[in-house]
Parts: sequence; structure tokens; C-alpha cells
Amino acid sequence: MVRIIPCLDMIDGKVVKGKRFKDIVDINSPEVLAEYYYKTGADELVFYDINASIEGRNTYLDPIIKAMSKINIPFCIGGGISSIRDAERCIEIGANKVSINSAAIKNPNLIEEIAIKLGSQAVVLAIDVMQNKEESWSVYVEGGKRNTGLDAIKWVRRAVDLGAGEIVVNSIDGDGMKKGYDIKLLKKIKDSVNVPVIASGGAGKFKDFYEAVMLAKVDGVLAASVFHYGDIKINDLKDYLIDKGISMKY
Repeated sequence: MVRIIPCLDMIDGKVVKGKRFKDIVDINSPEVLAEYYYKTGADELVFYDINASIEGRNTYLDPIIKAMSKINIPFCIGGGISSIRDAERCIEIGANKVSINSAAIKNPNLIEEIAIKLGSQAVVLAIDVMQNKEESWSVYVEGGKRNTGLDAIKWVRRAVDLGAGEIVVNSIDGDGMKKGYDIKLLKKIKDSVNVPVIASGGAGKFKDFYEAVMLAKVDGVLAASVFHYGDIKINDLKDYLIDKGISMKY
């Protein structure tokens, strides 16, 4: 079944959103949004402390702990996870998965270490990707500011070999733009690995979700802006996808 996953990007304990990692504005509290998304049909939630890695600190867990008291669905925590102990802290408070990004690039063995300790199902590799040319994409870190030089396709293959159990592919070009997911990139990633792939970055209309599922065969669709601003309600999206013949949890 395809999963619908709202993403709660957080700064200083508040949910925020921008466009292409810029023009950041406050949206609401994680507690309020988590409860709302849970009640309106979200299959999972993702909490990202988006400044943790940049500031070199651990994930700010207090607002997530408050939010989790309002929900009864799986959730993932990302941002500032750079050690096995960081990952364990997230699982101990109730997270089902941890998402690692820049820390895995600095130390790829971290993927394997967490997978051995907690299981591959608990390790999500998130990648922020920008297109170079027609058939080439690079992985970026530091809020999309620095090109690592890593080829996105090669990096996800290596990460899965090391034990990543899921890949979240975020298109920087599409982030917050509401012009659709990067279908070509998602197809390439999906064809390259044998673990679930989650689309992120660019959803704006019902058909964007449908195309990601039908054309790229992704296992889940992650979005923020369209849900936060009320452009699309999750239960309406599920009805739309079910009408299109897509299997959804309801």
C-alpha cells in the first residue's frame, strides 16, 4: 500500500516551510499539526530538525515528545543524528525510524552501524538532490548549499548495500514549488534499489501524487506545503488515489 507522509520541518521547536530551502516561514506547532494529520488520515509522519546538523547539535526532541502523545501512527525523526546513541534516543522515545543525511555522507559506516544495532527497517537515508544535466543528479548538504559531488544514484546504491532500509528522495529544484515531483529522478532511484523509495519535493496537485505512484512506482509520497496550507487534505487525496485504483490504507 502507498503511504501518505506529511513532513514537519522544524526550527526551534516550530514547524516551518520554505521554497527551495529559502524564504522560511513559521507554520504551527508540531503538536497541533501532528494531531491534525493523524486525525485526517496520515499513514506516517516525519519530524525533521532541519538546523540540527548545520548547528552541530543533537535533535531537539522535546516538541516531538509532546506531539507523539497526540498520535498513534508510525513516525520518523531526522536531523542531528550522527551516532548510534543519537539514533537510539529517537527509538527510545517511540520513533519507528531515524532519518540520516549529511552524517551518512561524512561517515557512510554509520548506516551499517545503526542497521546492525536497530535493524535496516529503522534506517532511512534521506538525500537532497539537484539536477546537473539531463541524466545526472548530485547530492547536496547544508540546507542545499553545498554540492557533495556524490552522484545520487551511486550514493543510494551504496547506502542500501550498507543497510539503509528506505530512501527518501527530496528534489531541491522542486522543494516547496508545487510543480510536481521529479519523476525521472524517482524512476532512476526506484530502478536502482530494492528497498522502499519515498518521493519528496514538489507536490502541488492531486495528479502529482498519482504520477509519482503510477509512473515512478514509489512506495510513499511525502509532502509539506500542500498539507500545511490546506491546499490538499489527506483524506481527500486518499479518496482520489483510491478512485484511480491505487491501494491505500484507510
